[in-house]
This record gives sequence, structure tokens and C-alpha cells, in this order.
Amino acid sequence: MPPGRAQRRGLRPVGRLPWSAAGWWSGSTASRVAGRSPDCRTARNSPYRPAVDAPTKHARASTPEGSAMKIGIIGAGNIGGNLTRRLTTLGHQVSVANSRGPHTLTDLAAETGATPVRVEEAARGAEVVVITIPVKAVADLPPGLLKEAADGVAVLDTGNYYPRQRDGRIDAIEDEGLTESRWTERQIGHPVIKAFNGTYAQDILDRPRPAGAPDRMALPVAGDDEAAKAKARALIDELGFDTVDAGGLDDSWRQQPDTPVYGLRGGVEEVTRALAEASPERKPEFRG
Repeated sequence: MPPGRAQRRGLRPVGRLPWSAAGWWSGSTASRVAGRSPDCRTARNSPYRPAVDAPTKHARASTPEGSAMKIGIIGAGNIGGNLTRRLTTLGHQVSVANSRGPHTLTDLAAETGATPVRVEEAARGAEVVVITIPVKAVADLPPGLLKEAADGVAVLDTGNYYPRQRDGRIDAIEDEGLTESRWTERQIGHPVIKAFNGTYAQDILDRPRPAGAPDRMALPVAGDDEAAKAKARALIDELGFDTVDAGGLDDSWRQQPDTPVYGLRGGVEEVTRALAEASPERKPEFRG
């Protein structure tokens, strides 16, 4: 796609990726500093003015009684770190885990008030669990990860399959034609909702808008569990973004890497159109 058209549509040129779990899932210094994605220049130079200030230490929004949720976040890279920042600011009780242990998350905890925990504990009592780690790491998650989660827990998967750039070949995705989130669902033994996989990490901080704002971004959301999908969409709305129902999990190829909606900073109409324009055929650079 010519650069001019890519810029007008907000698409990421091939080879420069949002990397929803960039920097692995360790909560590295690079991912903690302003929660920037690898291409944070786009966000810093954006004509949009941030709708909210960056969260200050332990800042909390006024939350209606009973509306705060317990949320577990597995992965403290760019997406996981910035979701931790926003969700704690909104008044939710957040537990966050990474691959290296809670002692490596003290800075993020001090900044946000989130509770650093071991991966095995991240879903304990949680109404929402966000899995935001490289696809290749999903198979290494502990068995029974969700056994102590709240009834009706909604599990959000932000992952993307990058076989050549990061994950290596995953046979079930390549040979059975599974969507990457369907594969993730099989690994954890629980339905998942695909969301945030094509979102720039810095946009989570910089681009929230009130409902009805003309420049409010929309995010595609796919999944089979309608109750969980509704919970995910409500949470995304609270974060300051519209959503578009992208269908069931087997339809989530429409928002995988290199599709028109991937990295698109658009509203409901643009996102709906981009989902309709997607092709199920993976290009060679996105096949293992």
C-alpha cells in the first residue's frame, strides 16, 4: 500500500507492527517508561490531544459503588502495562503478573497501586482476565489458571501470531487453519474474547474520548461467549473507546495482523468497513 494511503487510513506499514505484547511480557524498563510501544513516535507526534492526563501515583477516579471489578492482567509489557495504568485509575482492583515474578513489578505497582502477583494467582477472584503475552508463551501458562476466577469470568486475548518475527511455527494454526485466538482458547481451556490486538499501546493512554466524540476510536471485538463479549465491550467503553462486534472467534481472522483493521485509528464506520474488506488468506510473511 502506498505510504500516503496508509497514513490517511491510519494503517501500519508491513514490517512495522503494533506488537500488542511488545518487549516480551516482563514489564521491562522500556515498556514502563510512559508505556510506549516500539513506534511511540506516532503517538507523541499525533495531532490528537490526550483526553486524560497520564495517571499519577495511585490516582483514582470516582467509581459508582459496586461497579469496580477485580481484574487480572497476565503480561506487563506495553499493552499490559498501559491497561494496568488506565484500569487502576478508573478504580478497578488490578492484579498484574509477568514471566519473571512479582518482585520485578514493584515500579509498576508503586506507580499504579496494582498488586503484583505470580501468574498462578493473577485470575484469583477476577471478573476479567487479560492475557497479553506472546502467542508462543500461551502454551507455558500454568494448568488450571482460571480455576479460582469469578463465575462468568471474561478472558480477553490481545495476542497476535508472528511466526517469522517472534513466535515460530505453531502447527495447529498453520495446518488446521485455526485463528490465533481459537488456538489460545484451546490452550487455556476457556472461551476468550479477542480485543486490543491491533491497538497501539500508547493510544490506550492518549486517545480515550467521551462517548459521542467525533474522533472517538473504535476497536473490534470478537468472541463466541456473548455475555463475556458484552462485559469486554462495556469495559472498553469505560476506557474511552467505541467497539464493533467482529463476530465469533472463528471470524477473528478479520482483525489479525496485516488486515485492514489492524492498527487502524478509526471510528465505528471505518472499523466496520475495514473488517468487511479483510481477506482470510495470510500473506507469506505472516505464515510459518
